[in-house]
Amino acid sequence: MRKNINKKIIAYTDGGSRGNPGPAAIGVVIEGIGNEPKQYNEFIGEATNNEAEYQAVIFALKKIRQLAGREILKQIQVEIRLDSELVAKQLNGEYKIEEEKLQPLFMTVWNLKFDFGNLSFKHVPREKNRLADRLVNMCLDQQNSKLF
Repeated sequence: MRKNINKKIIAYTDGGSRGNPGPAAIGVVIEGIGNEPKQYNEFIGEATNNEAEYQAVIFALKKIRQLAGREILKQIQVEIRLDSELVAKQLNGEYKIEEEKLQPLFMTVWNLKFDFGNLSFKHVPREKNRLADRLVNMCLDQQNSKLF
């Protein structure tokens, strides 16, 4: 195993848009790789809140795969925590994906799942996802300030 990778990786993800749809961003915090949590945020353009939530999960899965490597991912537990109950339940197969724009995003997550041995999606209250939420808002504030 690579150095500094725990037996469990936890990623907190959040996505949001101002306007729904409107300018959107994602925020991701990854714990369990290295000594300090890794933080990422990215402006994703025009999207709905749900599209942004999915984009955050996709970003987290790709980033974890890049940082840990495929061989290690087969041996460890990865948990994605998000405050969107809808997206969490869709990813866990509890809800159907009726919104057409979410279907390709769901399929992207579905295909990424094959790289992971033990992957779960867990809904958490917004209070437990504050850092990822803050990263989204920081990115949207920065983007907004570029406009003026």
